[in-house]
Amino acid sequence: MALNASPTFALQPSAQQVPLATNYITDFNFLNQYLPDTYEKEFERYGNRTVASFLRMVGAEMPSNSDMIKWAEQGRLHIKYINCTSNAAAASDTATITVNDTLIPGSGPGSGSIAVRVGQTINISLNSSGASNKGIVTAVNTGAGTFDVAYYEGGGQAFGAAVACTVWIYGSEFKKGTNGMVGSLESNDTFFDNNPIIIKDKYSVSGSDMAQIGWVEVTSEDGATGYLWYLKSEHETRLRFEDYLETAMIEAVPAETGSGAVGAGFNGSEGVFYVVNSRGNVWGGGNPTTLADFDSIISRLDKQGAIEENVLFVNRDFGFDIDDMLATLNGYNGGSAANGASFGLFDNDVNMALNLGFSGFRRGYDFYKSDWKYLNDPTMRGGLPTGASASGTVTGLLVPAGSTTVYDQVMGKNAKRPFLHVRYRASETEDRRYKTWITGSAGGAQTSDLDAMEVNFLSERCVCTLGANNFVLFRYGS
Repeated sequence: MALNASPTFALQPSAQQVPLATNYITDFNFLNQYLPDTYEKEFERYGNRTVASFLRMVGAEMPSNSDMIKWAEQGRLHIKYINCTSNAAAASDTATITVNDTLIPGSGPGSGSIAVRVGQTINISLNSSGASNKGIVTAVNTGAGTFDVAYYEGGGQAFGAAVACTVWIYGSEFKKGTNGMVGSLESNDTFFDNNPIIIKDKYSVSGSDMAQIGWVEVTSEDGATGYLWYLKSEHETRLRFEDYLETAMIEAVPAETGSGAVGAGFNGSEGVFYVVNSRGNVWGGGNPTTLADFDSIISRLDKQGAIEENVLFVNRDFGFDIDDMLATLNGYNGGSAANGASFGLFDNDVNMALNLGFSGFRRGYDFYKSDWKYLNDPTMRGGLPTGASASGTVTGLLVPAGSTTVYDQVMGKNAKRPFLHVRYRASETEDRRYKTWITGSAGGAQTSDLDAMEVNFLSERCVCTLGANNFVLFRYGS
């Protein structure tokens, strides 16, 4: 077998990196294999991915050194019972009224017993029709939850016996030369509490990966720009953790007795949605889309704290529904002038893009509208179904602006607090608002024999929702 002739090489390597016809490789795709053309800058196809902004806009953060936060909220000033019955027939001059409402537990007048006293004047109205009487209390049996009343009307009781009626006190009347009011009423405060939860996260990178550097140009959600290598994922872990610091305060629920969480040793916490859903106001019909719907909400607010300014944090559909409602009032739909206002309220002209959105409106109270990214993000609440069949899907939250006065049981005095605020564990030697530390044996850490660098994150906090009766949660379903 004969050897082939020695190959001849047409290429002549050059001593310098100069592109010449004699040193051009045509039959070997070196560039595609070893030197791909890459983009240094990371493309931000999802824009700003963080969802945390809600609590920063409406709340504050305050330290606490306890496992439980307790506060007291004022009760109603006046007395009203909505589930009462009378033992007297129609046209009776006197009657014995039985109070069937659930009474506030405790001791003393007004707690655990009816807060009605002899000499007080009351209004009694039939729940079904509104037929009413006015009378004066002549005797009270606090243990039995009953009181006797003498009617002012000559025709006597305006309704029959054993029917549901409502009683409220409007004053008192005494004869000349008599003793004063018997008994007194104590303040009827309601006490609430919440406990902080510990939130953790961690990022880990091996020492070997740290030794291979690859740069990526980034623009992050918090405004930082520049080049990162293996710490890019650590940076995103930090952003994700900061989001969880807020979303945990919104979504947290307490562990119920007998639940698996309690069995595993977890207590949970009372998040904003849980509190408003349980002791606040809930609009269960999806999005209010008409002025009559908002009038119903305003009527409820009138019965609560009547806070002058409120902010509506809404998803995109709810925001558009508000815009459409206000545009309709502006003579948009059908062009009717019967209820139309000046189109100039849009603040438009021929030289600018047409602005079809509203930032707020006033209807008895001031309502400011703000898009809530958390309700739009498809990886969070924005990924849930909507519509009449999507029971429980949240579309918005009405939050009162400003602050309220509560009795702080730890401080032992009244204090001004925002309606929504976060309490985090802290002392002179330990601040658990936002802790971060590095462990392992790589990246400068020398705390263990682990061949990696671990970045640890921790916070211990809870949210206090004061005056939940002033909040409105908008959702589908009852």
